[in-house]
Amino acid sequence: MTSARRQLPLHLFTAAVIALWAALAAFLPAYVLPGPAEVARGLVRFLLAPPMLLHLALSLGHVAAALFFSFLLGSGLALLAHYAPACRLMVHGRIGPFLNAFSGVGWTFVAILWFGLSDATVIFAIAVLLVPFAIVNIGAGLDGLDRELVEMGRSFGRRRGAEFRRIVLPALYPYVFATLRTGFGVAWKVALTAELFGGNAGLGYLVNIARQDYNTPLILVVILLMMAIVYLVDRQLLAPLQARLGRHYGAA
Repeated sequence: MTSARRQLPLHLFTAAVIALWAALAAFLPAYVLPGPAEVARGLVRFLLAPPMLLHLALSLGHVAAALFFSFLLGSGLALLAHYAPACRLMVHGRIGPFLNAFSGVGWTFVAILWFGLSDATVIFAIAVLLVPFAIVNIGAGLDGLDRELVEMGRSFGRRRGAEFRRIVLPALYPYVFATLRTGFGVAWKVALTAELFGGNAGLGYLVNIARQDYNTPLILVVILLMMAIVYLVDRQLLAPLQARLGRHYGAA
């Protein structure tokens, strides 16, 4: 079966959803469910308006900054648990479960009290939700290290810094990209809520303004843009890189 024939059911399903959307929109008020054509026009207006693109860029910046800080903190905690076994229970038994159990909305409200309505609030709320993903993934990579390879490196007189740089770090590359892929998707889900309640700019802020103005087309445009960004970055950038590293280092 060719690739086009395999994808035919997917395209038919997408067409059916759009047709159903258009049919429902014909009987409902525009503020409840605007039609596909109206949302498409809203998307064009969004992409041609510099202020709207600035909000999009700010959301991208929030997600990127949160990914960076959460990866540093989560990886640092995973490394601490690995190289200092006395801290393992603290990291994997206390810190990780606590951060994983607390909701993103809760952290957003806490951040509002600490930082006010600002970029710091949004970045903090996203980052603190992503830390457990880094702890789990990087911790799994460290637990799966080839002990014989590490011992062989030490037997050749490698210093700890060189051992980590040339043996441990390359073995963690697939897990790093797994963390980034998971975190990137989750970050956008949290970003919308964080910007909605605690931000003064970004796509979530636009959703809040659109909600007050009953501008449903703009809300759907923001949703479509977020879906497109997550799909394109995950499928076209992170997934190929992770697959290549997985084949090279023998990890998925």
